[in-house]
Amino acid sequence: GLLAAGFAGANVTQPHKRAAFAICDSVEPSAQRAGAVNTLVFRDGRISGSNTDGWGFLANLRAHGVDPAAGPALILGAGGATRAIAAVLLEAGVGVTIANRTPDHAEALARDLPGLQVIAWDRRSDALADQALLVNATSLGMHGHPPLALDLGRAAPRLAVADIVYVPLETPLLAAAAAHGLRAVEGLGMLLYQAVPGFTAWFGVAPQVDDALRRFVAADLLPG
Repeated sequence: GLLAAGFAGANVTQPHKRAAFAICDSVEPSAQRAGAVNTLVFRDGRISGSNTDGWGFLANLRAHGVDPAAGPALILGAGGATRAIAAVLLEAGVGVTIANRTPDHAEALARDLPGLQVIAWDRRSDALADQALLVNATSLGMHGHPPLALDLGRAAPRLAVADIVYVPLETPLLAAAAAHGLRAVEGLGMLLYQAVPGFTAWFGVAPQVDDALRRFVAADLLPG
């Protein structure tokens, strides 16, 4: 319907990323790896799809001075965002482990992404000592959801803590990371960076992610 109405494309969020993949006439390698599409481009009567979540995540890490390839990563969650983030980290040669509250979902993801390791959810704090990067890709800590229970006191001093949640901008996890002297990476940047390739394809203009854009979007999205 959007294609017929003359739209240039669409940005897709959960829970529609797998459905978006299914309607595409062609998908880029990023979407093939992730098994999901978050960016649709309509051109010449055809729908092409890509997944820019992983690219946006890496760009946000680098903007915060974090090297994605600094060491192994632990990702909490097994949804579409985990799939995209794990795929780009594995491609960069990073060892990736995931923990999820529903073990079957984690095991299914590991079957789709060779090299991905799975640990039990209740071992998530124990694993922190061996990680360079922790990613919360669950809804825990989001406004209106329970906080993420995690003992950052077990983390290595080099650990960078990233949260893809951006409402609130400083989640309880990021506040705890700062209290432990760990580098904290908020999720709003990932939202902004993942939108750059789609905006460029739709309008022929590459937006710059800067402080002004962050403030503008934050004022519209965040409660209060």
